[in-house]
Amino acid sequence: MPLIPEEPQIHESAQGPRATPASGRTAPTPRPVPGPRPAAPSRPGRPGPLRPAPPVQRAPRDAAAQPGPSGPAAGAAAPAAPQIQLIPASAEGALDAADEAVDLLLESGRAPGDVLVITTGEQHPWAAHELSFGETSYWAQHDAGDDVFYTDATVADRAASRPVVVVAVNGGAEAAAASALSSAHSRATALLIVCGDPQRINSVLGTSV
Repeated sequence: MPLIPEEPQIHESAQGPRATPASGRTAPTPRPVPGPRPAAPSRPGRPGPLRPAPPVQRAPRDAAAQPGPSGPAAGAAAPAAPQIQLIPASAEGALDAADEAVDLLLESGRAPGDVLVITTGEQHPWAAHELSFGETSYWAQHDAGDDVFYTDATVADRAASRPVVVVAVNGGAEAAAASALSSAHSRATALLIVCGDPQRINSVLGTSV
């Protein structure tokens, strides 16, 4: 009779240690499971920083190569020339063609202070009118740079550079036309518009620009 209660106690004690190792096995099992999972993403992360390392070494090489092209780049910026547009017109109609070109420029969004107009023959009416008040006030408007400025080939060298220069070949000697075109070409930073006889302009452009 005393053996009977001892047997269930033995079975219970056997179940006890079995439950504890089972729980002990389950406890370590989740630990290694998350271990290899983060280890896998960590490996692609490690070669990641190793790859930027060689580009860093190439970067100084590229930087060393940069001074090489920088020299020619500065030289390339110097020869940059404005675009040239030719508007065919007679000597008598060159001034009107220049005025129409200015109107189109302003309508397209160009600021008035961006435009300089040079005549090779008779002065533009605006220039003649403003000069009647004296050269001081005339050139003061040029220095203000807030409106279209009109001048002629004889004093064009005094004018400052502007994005757009319009030349009206409305007469004058060949030397005056060549001087006006040369001044216009050196002062136009973006666009040079020449209004006049194409044959005459091409002959002058071939020697002065």
